[in-house]
Amino acid sequence: MNCNDMESDLQRYTIAQPFRHGINQFSSQFQQHLSIKYRHNSVVIESDMPLKVISSAVWNGGVHTAHAFVNYRVPLHYESNDPINDMLELIASEQLSEEDTVGLMTAANLSDAVIGEWRQEDYSLFVLVTSGTSNAARAGTPRQTYPAYHAGTINIFVIIDGRLSEAAIINSLITATEAKCAALADYGITEQSNGLIATGTTTDALVIATSQQPCYVHEHLYAGTATEIGCQLAELVYNSVYKAVSSQHE
Repeated sequence: MNCNDMESDLQRYTIAQPFRHGINQFSSQFQQHLSIKYRHNSVVIESDMPLKVISSAVWNGGVHTAHAFVNYRVPLHYESNDPINDMLELIASEQLSEEDTVGLMTAANLSDAVIGEWRQEDYSLFVLVTSGTSNAARAGTPRQTYPAYHAGTINIFVIIDGRLSEAAIINSLITATEAKCAALADYGITEQSNGLIATGTTTDALVIATSQQPCYVHEHLYAGTATEIGCQLAELVYNSVYKAVSSQHE
């Protein structure tokens, strides 16, 4: 939603799985610049305004400016020495710009994607999570590693319509990751080889995108769990990850 169009009822929260019910198109309630499209092998998020992005994406990872985000479903036992080429083929098939698109991969069932939204006066949050935990792992324990890209993956997209400092954007990466870990712990996801509570999977990816619209007067300097924006981001990510993980075990 444009920050100049906020209604009097400022705080709202929603969480849903629209693609489980035959819906292929989804529009954000609170960020009108966003539209989401589902197909059997991809979920595409498009924005009609440029977004400032930091991510661990396969394609256009790092710091970037983007109008689109792709979550590309690959086979469960997908192994590739050139995942970038595979991603570019999908981006071309979706008629998206290579330069303006950030791309992630997963073996998770995309129809179980969870979308969570939260709106406050000086920001709104959009979260999309897909979850596959067959390769769940606990960070800090030794394991076999691989030179190629292996899929499994919890992918988290966070889009913040608001103004954040660079420190707050990086802070939100930490907050979202902590919330993901908490959700996995509470659900009881473990690493198969040792039975320890998992902190993620071996191929998780996270996208943080911000609109930085100047019409928002207040700039958030921090986004840790002591802040309003950080606490609400953590709650939204936690609930979205928990619901996505529980869906895959139904």
